[in-house]
Formats: sequence, C-alpha cells, structure tokens
Amino acid sequence: MNINIIPPIQLAQAQEISPIVVSETPRSVTLYFFWGNGCPHCEAEEKFLKMLQKDYPTLTIRKFEVWGSAKNREIFKQVGQKLGADVKGVPFTVIGGKYIGGYYTDDTTGAEIRDYVASCVQSACVDAISNVVPAVPTPKPPTSPSNPWADAPKSLPKEVTFPLIGKINLTTLSLPLILSLPLIAVVIGTLDGFNPCAMWVLLFLISLLLNLQDKKRRWLLGSTFIIASGLVYFFFMSAWLNILLFIGFIVWVRVAIAVFALSAGAFSLHKFWQRQTGCIVENDEKRKETFEKLKKITYNKNLLVALFGIIGLAFAVNLVELLCSAGFPAIFTQILALNQLPPIQYYLYILLYVFFFMLDDIIIFVIAMKTLEATGISTKYAKYSHLIGGVLMVIIGALLILKPEFLMFNF
Repeated sequence: MNINIIPPIQLAQAQEISPIVVSETPRSVTLYFFWGNGCPHCEAEEKFLKMLQKDYPTLTIRKFEVWGSAKNREIFKQVGQKLGADVKGVPFTVIGGKYIGGYYTDDTTGAEIRDYVASCVQSACVDAISNVVPAVPTPKPPTSPSNPWADAPKSLPKEVTFPLIGKINLTTLSLPLILSLPLIAVVIGTLDGFNPCAMWVLLFLISLLLNLQDKKRRWLLGSTFIIASGLVYFFFMSAWLNILLFIGFIVWVRVAIAVFALSAGAFSLHKFWQRQTGCIVENDEKRKETFEKLKKITYNKNLLVALFGIIGLAFAVNLVELLCSAGFPAIFTQILALNQLPPIQYYLYILLYVFFFMLDDIIIFVIAMKTLEATGISTKYAKYSHLIGGVLMVIIGALLILKPEFLMFNF
C-alpha cells in the first residue's frame, strides 16, 4: 500500500492555487411601508418594492394603510415618536433605524431604499421599531362568515351624473396635464374674489375716500384695508391647512369637506338659477353699523388712529364674511393637504391664491383712485361666477370622495 505524503511547501502552494471561499448567508431584513389608499406616490413605491423583493428574497415587507385604519394611524404616530420623525404624510418607509418620507422616482428615492436594503442584507441592521409595531399575527383557519356579503368586493359606480354637466365616466376620467396646483390656486382664488361679500365694504370705503382732499391719505387708507383683508384670508387659510395636515389621515375629514364642497356648489348653482348676486351673511342693520364705523374711522383727523381703525375693521368684517365663501378656501386647503410639499410651498400657494382673490379689489381700487370715480364688478360677472364656481366645487367635491388621487400633483 502506497501512501503519498505531500510536503508542507507543496501543500501551501496547493492552497494558494485553490483557495477556499466562505460565502456569508444573507441576513433577513424587515421593511415597514406606511401608505394611503389612493395615494399615487404610494402606488409607485409599492410597484418598486415588489421588484426589490424579487432581488432580495430575505426582505420582508410589512404594509400599513393609514388613511382608512385608525389602528394603523396610531401605530404610525408611535413610529414617528420612536424615530423622532414628522409623520404627517405618506408614503413613509422604515428600514432598520433609517426612515424615508415620500417617494419621487425609482432612480432617486427607490435607489436610496435599495442601497440601504443591500447594506442591511450584508451586515445586520438594528430594527429600531420592532418593539413599536405589533408582531405578525398567526393566521387563523378560514371560517364561513355569518354575512355572505361581508367579503364581497366593493366597487365604485362607473358613471356619476352632475347637474348641468351630465354623466361622467369615472373609469376614463383624467385631468389635463396643465391642471396643477398653481393653476388651481389661480382659478379658485379668482372665482373666490368675485364673491360680493368681499366687495361691498371696499366699495363703500372707496366712496368715502373720494371725498378726501389728501391724495396720499386716500391711497394709504385704501391700500391698508386691502392688505389687511388679504392677511385675514392668509391667516385663516394657513390655520385651516395646519389643522388638515394634523388630522389629514382621517378619511372622514376629507369626506366631510367633500360633502361641504358639494353642498356649497349646489347652493352656488341655486343662486345662479335664482339670479341672486348679493351677499346674504349680513343684514341691513349690521351693514349700517359697519358703514358708520367706517365713516368715523376714515374721517378721523389722526392718521395713526385711522390706520389702526381700518386694520381692525378689515379683520372683523372679513372674518364674518368668510362664512359667505368658506367653500373655496376649505376646498383649496384640502387639495394642498393631499399633496406632500415642503412647508414653504404650502404657504407660497396660499399667497398665490390670496393674491388672485384680492386682484379684483386691487384693480377696482386703483381705477377709482386714478379716475376719482367709484366702480364695481358688474352683476353679470358675479352671476356667472356662481355658475362656474358651483360647477367647480361639485366636481372637486366628487373627486375628493371618489378619486382623491386625481388631486395629487407632486409626482
């Protein structure tokens, strides 16, 4: 029996020629995906995550729909507190101790998610929210439901009939590409500006200013009233927007605003058919009181007192008159809340809205100061603003209920 003994030198050389490679076992990774039903950004990320899971078989994806589930919203809030993150919007993704808010494209946000998943697969990542998110429940054997219709698929109607518009096929409905947040701000703000409730005080003020001999005083008092009126609207809309952002995950809030929009739209259409062009919020007695206060303030010899009086009256009157046109601001701020934007953009869009809301007031005031004649918006324009505004509010109200994703533009 021959036994070949390999010398140590030859053995070392053999090991260098054929090295032994030890492959590490891929580690399991859990990705938490918080999303909202109807959110287009969530749908885009969901498609990406399906492809990502094929590339990383050890990746587990846990999904939590937060718009329709109070339980998931509570989990979402706890996750935000645990991570010290602002969780006002979806999609929201957590991997290990890293979180990503929003989703733009596969090449940007998607690439960031992929890189972190790959890193966690190679080297273990600590799951920072495992003690916050409930464990996956053990599946129960299927049982026959007491209600045979409990698991029946729920579908929306394919057609909806609107007054003056007719039938609209929701399956083929799409908004033009040009329809975006800036255009919506311009259109709704302009329509809101034709509201007669926002005009009558200014027209009376102009009639008083025309009797003043001091040109600078006329311009200063009138401009102060317009700026103060715009600030009232800006503060009101900003406050309402922050309330919606805070409670934006609650579906019934969106539905309530949609119902309000449908009601306000129907009321505007009713006013169009009845040819009503006036404001119904304040009665004649209240108007007389306002006129007397405005007269005293305007003709006060002390300019500083007159300025503060104009500002105070503008705030008081416009807050009351907001009741006459609250539909448009509520609708616009709800649309803003549906879109994930940097905070500064929210307020820039509100400023754009307020500018076009005040534009007709500015034009009327400038013309009056230049010509020394008081002019107002024709009742014909006010009448047709009820028609256009009513139809627009009905359409947006329907979209908020049936197709909220159509009002999300920041892809």
